[in-house]
Amino acid sequence: MNVVTNNKWIGQRTIRPDGMDKVTGRAQFAADFNMPGQIWGKVLRSPHPHARIRGINTSKAEKLPGVKAVVTAKDIVDFPIEKGAVPLGIQDMRWMCRNVMAREKALFPGHPVAAVAATTEEIAAEACKLIEVDYEVLPWTIEIEDAIKPDAPVLHEWNKWEGKPSNIVGRLEHKKGDIAEGFKQADVVIERTFTTRPVHQGYIEPHACTISVAGDGKTTIWSSSQGQFMVRAMTSLLTGIPQSDIRAIPAEIGGGFGGKTIIYLEPIATMLAKKSGRPVKMVMTRDEVMRATGPTSASRSTVKIGATKDGRIVAAHGTFYLQAGALPGSPIRGAAGCSFTPYDIPNLLSEGYDVCSNRSKVAAYRAPGAPIGAYAVECVMDEVAEALKIDPLDFRKINGAKEGTKASHGPILPRIGYIETVEAAKASPHYNAPLGDGHGKPRGRGVASGFWFNAGGESSAQVNITEDGNVVVTTGHPDIGGSRAAIANICAELLGIDYSRVSVIIGDTQTVGFSNLTGGSRVLFASAMVVTQSTEKIIQTLRERAAKIWNIDPEAVKWENGAAHPSSPNAGQFEPLTLAELADKAPAMGGPIGAGVQLNTQGADGGYGTHVCDVEIDTDLGIARVIRYTAVQDVGRAIHPGYVEGQLQGGVVQGIGWALNEEYIYNKDGKVDNAGFLDYRMPVCSDMPMIDCIMVEIPNPKHPQGVKGVGEVPVVPVMAAVANAIYNALGIRFYSLPMSPPKISAALDANVKQAAE
Repeated sequence: MNVVTNNKWIGQRTIRPDGMDKVTGRAQFAADFNMPGQIWGKVLRSPHPHARIRGINTSKAEKLPGVKAVVTAKDIVDFPIEKGAVPLGIQDMRWMCRNVMAREKALFPGHPVAAVAATTEEIAAEACKLIEVDYEVLPWTIEIEDAIKPDAPVLHEWNKWEGKPSNIVGRLEHKKGDIAEGFKQADVVIERTFTTRPVHQGYIEPHACTISVAGDGKTTIWSSSQGQFMVRAMTSLLTGIPQSDIRAIPAEIGGGFGGKTIIYLEPIATMLAKKSGRPVKMVMTRDEVMRATGPTSASRSTVKIGATKDGRIVAAHGTFYLQAGALPGSPIRGAAGCSFTPYDIPNLLSEGYDVCSNRSKVAAYRAPGAPIGAYAVECVMDEVAEALKIDPLDFRKINGAKEGTKASHGPILPRIGYIETVEAAKASPHYNAPLGDGHGKPRGRGVASGFWFNAGGESSAQVNITEDGNVVVTTGHPDIGGSRAAIANICAELLGIDYSRVSVIIGDTQTVGFSNLTGGSRVLFASAMVVTQSTEKIIQTLRERAAKIWNIDPEAVKWENGAAHPSSPNAGQFEPLTLAELADKAPAMGGPIGAGVQLNTQGADGGYGTHVCDVEIDTDLGIARVIRYTAVQDVGRAIHPGYVEGQLQGGVVQGIGWALNEEYIYNKDGKVDNAGFLDYRMPVCSDMPMIDCIMVEIPNPKHPQGVKGVGEVPVVPVMAAVANAIYNALGIRFYSLPMSPPKISAALDANVKQAAE
């Protein structure tokens, strides 16, 4: 493939194809869908953090007028632990079947234990109260520190660690060189321990689905997810219905950020629909979303970095304990694999530990694991730079990874743009501006860097020319970041037509070939490849059709500016044939014009970013406010700059919330105490400054448009950048997130007390 460089539409801020439907309210989200004769499903959830289920009696619920079906774990396919892993993507169906519906034990407050379908939501909710569950309440554990103690209550008796029952369910290691020898060479060694709290993805739209099971078993699912093929596969495995009998139709999605890459309701609603013979609709409340769907992990990390006097890092060691929640699967790969990747470190050990505890199973959240690791590493990087009296950006540049660097997780890095992001940050107006007068309020500036792997994977597309010479592109990925607009730009560019003539739609599991999840910053990378190849096939067909009309060889025809032209005067003197003219002649020239491509796309390049953050501290209230922020990122090629900037800004906002306010708070009964947006403090517009974006474009040579994924990296450096800025303002290091007003006030009071003594 040749990289397109002379562009008309690539790089333009075109209007998104779904924009009108979104702003007028015409777009259909999952909860908007209704069917004739539908009934409502509700879930009964465990009130206990940890309890053995000795029995469930549903007879009273079944007798309640209006109840049409009741489902328990016996209706969901079991994947026995002892038979080994049953992988589907990054998930293991042994854990999925127990997350969707509790089997042997209820493992967290909110764990589903039964579900009811009835003619109204109110009747279904009342019927749930009539279900009798015989619980044997067990000791429980929430925090990592408690879960890894030798005498901790163990969630899974089958799990052994170092020969003993344990809540540590996995370990990942990346190793390079000899860290013991490396630390001997260091003139400065700093080691610190950090903790973070679980935070939720915070998507505005709760999980919802409507499911119909016909008399012949054919099943149709309308739901909110980041991948309709994932929905089909998981639902099939958990219900026993063949995939070929399931059609999963993606609704518009009101946010996901990784939290909708697994399913919660679909298998339950499917079995309720199958048992009742009626379509079933289920919509989570916000309380259910907060209590029973995956936030990201809490963590405890220890990072040690050693450097010589000239600023060279000679050794680093990171140990990252991440909470998996009730079932295995915390994102230790992101924490252990990404944290040190921006740097060329000869001696390195990075370890990740997966820890279970009695809270809801984690789900992916934007570069899962990487922000946790970067928070620890980037704060220690600043401390080392300060000890060496080196500018923090210069210190990062001295040690920056580049082409040829061997990353700790294995690969030799290709041409990357990390050092360029550091240079752009240092040259930025933000970094070179004075902090200004805070009118008595301390101000500080911090920096941090971050990395995310990015991914390729399976993708499918179909491109069809309509009878009037316009274009319809069908892809298989839900659009959560503006991918439809970018695809329209690419297709219009290749065909040489106005972008408004390109319609981009998201196909369901029966209208487009298999396509992997929207996640991991892979969608535009992958879908652009298959759309490009499909469009190239279309162009070849158009050239052949024109050649037939002109009675010349197809190689003598070129496609430019939306029309076929003779490639040279020697080919003949013919008037150009436009796309519309060739479409009009299609019935007589071979039939409809269309092409599809399915690929397991390869060649994704990782993403790097460097951020600059200014804060102002209200010392009376203990409030840290971000007053200026600049995100610099190597974006490969910005196909649609507006939505690239949107990705950067969105990631920054989420990271600021994670740094300053957001956290799950558990009460003495082991339950989430702030399961709603009123008490779970997400930032809003009035909390944010304008967020500046600097896009460094180092095109990916393995992609036809130079695309690199951009959606994950922006959240990775944020917490560290904010923490480093607060230190710069106050001279106080915070090793625990969030850096909320009570923590800042307590630290300031301690400083005053210490000074008085």
